[in-house]
Amino acid sequence: MKVTIFRLQLNHLWNSEYSIFVSQLVAIFLKYQPEVLHLKKAFERVNALLPELAKVKAQELSNAISNQLVELDTERDTLINAIVAQVKTMGKLSLASIAPHVVVLNRFLDIHGRDIATANYNAETKRINDLLADYNAKPDVKAAVAALNMTILVDQLATVNTDFATLFLQRTNETAATEKVDARAIRTETDKALIDFFNAFEFCSSEFDELDYQTPANEMNDLISYYKSQLKARTTRRNAGKEVHTEAPITTA
Repeated sequence: MKVTIFRLQLNHLWNSEYSIFVSQLVAIFLKYQPEVLHLKKAFERVNALLPELAKVKAQELSNAISNQLVELDTERDTLINAIVAQVKTMGKLSLASIAPHVVVLNRFLDIHGRDIATANYNAETKRINDLLADYNAKPDVKAAVAALNMTILVDQLATVNTDFATLFLQRTNETAATEKVDARAIRTETDKALIDFFNAFEFCSSEFDELDYQTPANEMNDLISYYKSQLKARTTRRNAGKEVHTEAPITTA
């Protein structure tokens, strides 16, 4: 009896999801002896592409780190600008108790510059580190920051800048080790191999009635249905105006 393999809009999967999905399909079908089901050749075409898909996944993870760096850089820019703006605002107030602290911090910002947020990645990291080292070495600056209720901003700036520097080094190391690949070409080739495999599976199921194609088909269809439901939910969230590109990739246990 002919069985049907569900079809998934493969182009809707992110690169990291695509690699996982194909690997999971391969793992399922390996349990059912492809040669017994007369699908050895069609299956091997898909299986042979797994090493190339692993390269696509590695490249995608490197891109994910880049996105995280952008977010961290934006946060530290916001913190620096908030500190500068807070000092400026406090300087406009007629509060004698904070006036000396404003003077200390204006002098401190004059030394390190108010344009730190405009520097490139590495330059900004160094300038923030220099600012923080100077801040920790000067009790009057620390006291002024506390008096203007900005300690939380400086502490968060230190945390974010450290996280940025660590992640930037990680990306540098991974980029050096990651082979540049044409993800689009690899996915196009894999799409064709998958479609050919599904078509061959359905054809053989109608030709060899004595063999059990329904069991592996059920398991593969369960996996495909899961991805279809996740993609549908993502589309619903996107249509509702939610940012979905920052979500975790679709995967299964």
